[in-house]
Amino acid sequence: MGADDKEEEEQLRSVALQNAKSILRARQQAERELIATKDALELRTQELSRALAAQKEIESELRQQREWFRVTLSSIGDAVITTDMRGNVTFLNPVAEAMTGWSSVDAHGVALEHVFTIVNEKTRQRVQNPVEKVLREGLIVGLANHTALIARDGTEIAIEDSAAPIRDSNGNISGAVMVFHDVSARRRAEADSERLYKAAQIEIANRESADAALRDADRRKDEFLATLAHELRNPLAPIRQAALVSKAPGATEAQKRWSHDVIDRQVQHMSLLLDDLLDISRVTRGRLALRMQATDLASVIEVAVETARPALDGKRHVLSVELPSEPVRFTADPLRVAQVLSNLLTNAAKYTDPEGQIRLTAACDSDDVVIRVADSGIGISAAALPRVFNMFSQVHSATDRSEGGLGIGLALARGLIDLHEGKLEASSAGLGCGSEFTVRLPRRPVMEAQHDESNTRATSTEIRCYRILIADDNRDSAETLAALLRMDGHEVTTVHDGPVALSAFGELKPQVALLDIGMPGLTGYEVARKMRQAASGASLTLIAITGWGQDVDKERAVAAGFDHHLTKPVDPRRLADMLRF
Repeated sequence: MGADDKEEEEQLRSVALQNAKSILRARQQAERELIATKDALELRTQELSRALAAQKEIESELRQQREWFRVTLSSIGDAVITTDMRGNVTFLNPVAEAMTGWSSVDAHGVALEHVFTIVNEKTRQRVQNPVEKVLREGLIVGLANHTALIARDGTEIAIEDSAAPIRDSNGNISGAVMVFHDVSARRRAEADSERLYKAAQIEIANRESADAALRDADRRKDEFLATLAHELRNPLAPIRQAALVSKAPGATEAQKRWSHDVIDRQVQHMSLLLDDLLDISRVTRGRLALRMQATDLASVIEVAVETARPALDGKRHVLSVELPSEPVRFTADPLRVAQVLSNLLTNAAKYTDPEGQIRLTAACDSDDVVIRVADSGIGISAAALPRVFNMFSQVHSATDRSEGGLGIGLALARGLIDLHEGKLEASSAGLGCGSEFTVRLPRRPVMEAQHDESNTRATSTEIRCYRILIADDNRDSAETLAALLRMDGHEVTTVHDGPVALSAFGELKPQVALLDIGMPGLTGYEVARKMRQAASGASLTLIAITGWGQDVDKERAVAAGFDHHLTKPVDPRRLADMLRF
């Protein structure tokens, strides 16, 4: 091999060696880069693993927070609804679901205004949902009072609520939360409390009014009792004085007759006072019964005028009476109608200055008999007019112009007219302008009563003379009544207690016995029962004479065996009628 070949071979070896060294160095560099890359990959893998673990931890925490949020909102008693920025629902807790009728799933993404409506309970007008203002202005907002939620099914629930913005970490509004609760029970309780309060106020006012009425009634009662004592004492003076005149040694026959007339008038006056008291008591208790019969208007008015004549003539009044041209007959209780009209005429006479004008007019329409009594007297004020028919109203009248009285006349008159199903009304133009009272009585057709022959026979029969026993612990009452009966020819014996009355009955065998009820020893009821049990008691005429004249007293008398009941002072004419048998 030549030198050139050796040199070329050497050069080739040298190049190959350099190439090999270059490849080795490249390989070594690649290995180093591969190791660096591997290390970098391992480092990245570790970083990713750590990031993934951190992400899983965050997600776990978020799940825990969401679960805590869900459980918390589900556990509270208030309804909670959250929305996004557009006002669409993102969450409802179970209370909100129950109240609105929407589930959280169904309502998700639905506009809040479609889930429920809020209205004013009183005006029924729609109220703006507070979430709208929260999202618009970023404020915490509460509803006004008296609001109600209209649920999905139309149910109305009274609520109170508030709404607040939901903000992200940067403080930007991302939605809203609305919290509300059912206050229906509280509203009902408040309404009940308000009703109870108002009812209590009314009750207090009623009690105060009742107390005032009781105090006024008590005051009027005291005034009435004082007036009653005054009215009952008034006749006693002329009776006592007339009695002195009558028994005076030098009294002439004319003076004696005058004194007797005075006593008769004053006793009649006292009897009328007592009759009014009994009548008003019966009317107010519903115990007075009318005796309806054919009634002639002119006759009733004639009786009323005659009864009121002393009061009219005593003050020289001019009375004019205007009646229908044709006779008027209707069904009523003539005694009670005459009593009403006489009360009205007497009332007009009392409250009219001497020589006044009093007018009674009567007319008929298709339904009523209308009677008016007008006077030129002191009149009635507008304030007093509604009370003119109250009991004891006379006490509050112009008593300096009055002639006395118990103040029950008008109340009694209205009661009697009410029993007839009529009307009694008062009118006056005012004080000093006189007054007018109008009576309206239903014009009932006349039902003619059958003629009672027994009454005719009793009335036409002459009084016979009887053996009469009077038992009364009031000696003056017994002796004066005995004297009147003896003047009619009767044989009369008087006793003054129950046991003596029974003894006298056994000895005398009277045909008639007049028994006082309130006697010592035995009452009149007890004596009557024992007399009826005796052999001669069956034919005995028993008459009760007592100051007690109520219906119940008459019923007790009948139950005890009495044939008749007379209220003191006994009317001799009525007693005489009872003895016509």
